[in-house]
Amino acid sequence: MKGWSEDLISVEHARTLDGLFYQRVHRSSDRTAYHWFDRADGCWRTLTWRETLEQVARWRAALQRESLNAGDRVAVLLRNCPEWVIFDQAALSLGLVTVPLYTDDRADNAAHILQDADCKVLLIQDANRWKRLAPAIGEAVYPERVLILEDNEQTRRVSTDDERVALVSQWLPAQGQPWSQRDADPQSLATIVYTSGTTGRPKGVMLSHHNILANAHASVTMLDVYQEDLFLSFLPLSHTLERTASYYLPMMTGSTVAYARSINQLADDLQTIRPTVIIAVPRVFERVYQRLKDQLQDRPKPLRKLFELAVRIGWIDFERRQGRRGWHPALLLWPLLRRKVARPVLERLGGRLRAAVSGGAPLPFEVARLFIGLELPLVQGYGLTETSPVVAVNPLEDNRPDSVGIPLRGIQLRIGADDELQVKGPCNMLGYWNNHAATARMFTPDGWLRTGDQARIADRHVFITGRIKDILVLSNGEKVPPADMEMTIGLDPLFDQVLIAGEGRSYLSAILVLNADLWPGLAGEYGLDPDSPESLAHPPLLRDMLKRIRDALANFPGYAKVRRATLTLEPWSIENGMLTPTMKIKRNRVLEHYHAALQQMYAEHL
Repeated sequence: MKGWSEDLISVEHARTLDGLFYQRVHRSSDRTAYHWFDRADGCWRTLTWRETLEQVARWRAALQRESLNAGDRVAVLLRNCPEWVIFDQAALSLGLVTVPLYTDDRADNAAHILQDADCKVLLIQDANRWKRLAPAIGEAVYPERVLILEDNEQTRRVSTDDERVALVSQWLPAQGQPWSQRDADPQSLATIVYTSGTTGRPKGVMLSHHNILANAHASVTMLDVYQEDLFLSFLPLSHTLERTASYYLPMMTGSTVAYARSINQLADDLQTIRPTVIIAVPRVFERVYQRLKDQLQDRPKPLRKLFELAVRIGWIDFERRQGRRGWHPALLLWPLLRRKVARPVLERLGGRLRAAVSGGAPLPFEVARLFIGLELPLVQGYGLTETSPVVAVNPLEDNRPDSVGIPLRGIQLRIGADDELQVKGPCNMLGYWNNHAATARMFTPDGWLRTGDQARIADRHVFITGRIKDILVLSNGEKVPPADMEMTIGLDPLFDQVLIAGEGRSYLSAILVLNADLWPGLAGEYGLDPDSPESLAHPPLLRDMLKRIRDALANFPGYAKVRRATLTLEPWSIENGMLTPTMKIKRNRVLEHYHAALQQMYAEHL
């Protein structure tokens, strides 16, 4: 790429994550490191690497006054912003261990993590968040110091009433002192990242400096990244995928990171920032996919057909460029369709994306096909918090959207018992914090990490086929992986959330959360009162919903037959305990909540 340059810091030169930052500052001191939106002044601002270093020095000096020792844990509960990085780097440079918390997690979960990890310091966004968290902490020992970032009258009142609380603006010195790169052990603990906890309490994944550095470096060998690249960061930095791929990796390559204001403002930020790289979970792409579909419904039929033709021919062109098919006469139309259909869609994403990476959950093939057909360079990857996190990713030049890619350099994969994918390599975690039993269960006797995912490997590519814990075993012994079924049914705009049940039963059933905006219109079609709970159990409505499910699953194997359904308008959320902070469904909690409905679905016939 003309005018684009590489400046990759090696794992050996970095040694530690704070060493990575130290090396980057000295290589690129006057280049832009971060863009962010200043809410107080209502404008976008920038920080160079040198300016970031100056801020890290201030935080470092302030942390040194807190009587902390190397190995002590400090927690961060912030939205994505430069201060997240600055606090993390200051802590790491002192040998401290960072514990990230999700801003939208439940207070009792956050309180549990603070106590489990003995976090001595907590950096939190504002006084309101601290007021919600403080009652859950109660009289517990940790944290000993609470730092509130946003300075206002309410924050000052809280700091006066609670001696643990300090305002960052008053806590920070005017400037800090220079320091040299540490000669630290790369295998030492850098962070404890608590898993989402779909069952039981979350476990603290211990990752070393080398774990994360090796993962970031191996990821760059799969996807070239340049100094001129601009990442748009919008997944929470408490998510390991975002932290490794949109924080440490750009630091390793000297790229710039811009922090999106919010998911609701993402469309505007894409236009303003015009990123070249984004890392996202499938739900982000699914929302854009559904928005495009909804908008097309209101357009004349010829325009809808033109859009479908563009996606179909764009997909043919993609397959040709990947070397998986030859030339086709329809490709003569592609230059026109690219200009009239594909380019306007890509312009809404900023118009400069050269790589979009989806990870954290399976990406529906229909969604991938649409975006790739419109010439978005979209690749899917796979990983776990326990692997720092990336295990595999599709290269742009060998992209199979129905797979999760090929293993990163240095990572070994094998298929174990029950078709389980198992991993060995430098990115495997040190273990679970204070949980030797869980650590032992996670590894095989010969040292391979159990992913819990079923997979097959063909032509180097990894294909995830199911989740061992989520496999439903029907009463006839047939094994059903529900995840792909749920994902496909969930593409219907009428269904916001889906769970397939049937463990130990003779057939499958579904619990469906209806889209609250579409429900009144649907109820009207059946002459039902949308405000009456009884309307959701209307037999003709349920029969038609089952037909929609059958149509959605038409291409699935014979096991994918859902015979009963329960409809609800109650969304599953973090607040009601049915979603994890990473938006994964807590299956056991949902099944427990709908126990009576499940009993009825297996006791009666429609």
